[in-house]
Amino acid sequence: MSRRRQIYEGKAKILYEGPEPGTIIQYFKDDATAFNAEKKGTINGKGVINNRISEHIFTLLGHIGIPTHFIRRLNMREQLVKQVEIVPIEVIVRNVAAGSLSKRLGIEEGTPLPHTLLEYCYKDDALGDPLVAEEHIACFGWASQEEMQDISAMAIRINDFMAGMFAGIGIRLVDFKLEFGRVFEGDFSRIILADEISPDGCRLWDIKTDEKLDKDRFRRDLGGEAEAYQEVARRLGLFPEGVSEVTDLNSERKKRGK
Repeated sequence: MSRRRQIYEGKAKILYEGPEPGTIIQYFKDDATAFNAEKKGTINGKGVINNRISEHIFTLLGHIGIPTHFIRRLNMREQLVKQVEIVPIEVIVRNVAAGSLSKRLGIEEGTPLPHTLLEYCYKDDALGDPLVAEEHIACFGWASQEEMQDISAMAIRINDFMAGMFAGIGIRLVDFKLEFGRVFEGDFSRIILADEISPDGCRLWDIKTDEKLDKDRFRRDLGGEAEAYQEVARRLGLFPEGVSEVTDLNSERKKRGK
């Protein structure tokens, strides 16, 4: 499928005009950023793996009744999605204390939380995506009360499903971020899950060893980022043991001399 007009380029993805009205082509890059893009780098093959992982999780979520923007994967780095009006709120779902929560509240990283915690951040790179309360969201009209009820209910359902899915393959779902969007049907709109779900936006720890299998390996200069992402995909059954599409992609590039 030939690419059309570029609509937007973000830290990890490029969005292109889709082949039909109301669709977008989402291209996954290998670029990696951290600390509001203060740290930049590349994780070889990340875009390929994130495309597959996100496709897999969005498909499974669709099967349990979570409405999403995902339509189908087009190739190794691209997927076709519904065009949505993004709600300018990132939802952070936390099961275990880690990252900014531990720093803000002085809670030791790795401490299980009494119950799942939802936090909200206002999506604005220039402001560093600040933490906000539901009162801010209502006051500034970023989302209606009914929309926030749908968002929070979906976030809890997604967490319940994903926590069980990852536990079944020996991974603890520590926390993750979600983004939602509006799709319009006549005079009405409804909320659906958008963006991606991948090791870029999740903290995933091996249940037995607490080894980090996510972007914290890049944030904290731990190394082995590509291998960690591949391990998540392998455990999800997306790549055969010892083989990955990233390996196949690199081999193909060498054959072509690229």
